[in-house]
Amino acid sequence: MTVCFRTLGLLTFAVMLAGVAHAGAADSSWRNARQMIVVTTSDWNADHGELRAYERRGGAWLEVVTPTPVTMGKSGAGWGLGLSAPQTGGPVKREGDNRSPAGVFHIGEAFGYAAHAATALPYRALTATDYCMDVSGAAQYNRIVDANVVGLEAVKGSSEPMRRDLHANGDQRYRLGFVIEHNAQATPQGGSCIFAHLWKSPTDATAGCTAMTPALMQKLLAWLKPQEHPVFVLLPQAEYERLRASWQLPALAEAAR
Repeated sequence: MTVCFRTLGLLTFAVMLAGVAHAGAADSSWRNARQMIVVTTSDWNADHGELRAYERRGGAWLEVVTPTPVTMGKSGAGWGLGLSAPQTGGPVKREGDNRSPAGVFHIGEAFGYAAHAATALPYRALTATDYCMDVSGAAQYNRIVDANVVGLEAVKGSSEPMRRDLHANGDQRYRLGFVIEHNAQATPQGGSCIFAHLWKSPTDATAGCTAMTPALMQKLLAWLKPQEHPVFVLLPQAEYERLRASWQLPALAEAAR
């Protein structure tokens, strides 16, 4: 990604940390999820990790994608704005920090350069005038919009043309991907345009997205189904183990193969 981030204001920072007294408490806001993508990292500053995927069968999480390498934010991870409650300890995701958001998030629409994709998710066929608005305070902040619909003024300043093949020397990273619904409420300076997308290489980190091989992306898109209420989880390993029971997350080492 090429998102241009900015500094988080003190007021927004305070709002994001509201409720930390309940850190680690049970959170049931994704209890209806029957599909879960899990990314774990070695620590807060790691720019790569492992992705697994699970589906719930008869009350148990069963692993359907075994650990596979992915890359993520070049500065690591920080607590994001999603379904999970704010937590103490660790950095907080801000515009400009090049961190991937940590927590639990809804999975949004798929997108790509082709007219269609093999997925049950809602799919957006990107055009040359599609942009993700990464300018905090803008009316379309943290939204993918068509400049032909909202007007050129509405996307002024965006550094996220979605057809990167047309705007960024043939870049294929957005050829296929899906939205990770971080900061869906568009909190100013909370971070924007967070996706799962194709990686440039196994060693190229991102500005906050999670990147992977085309084969893994195609497998995930073919598997994901909106009616299963899929969620995306990203956590450092120590945080994952701390929160696993209260958040009802799969036991990684014990998952069925």
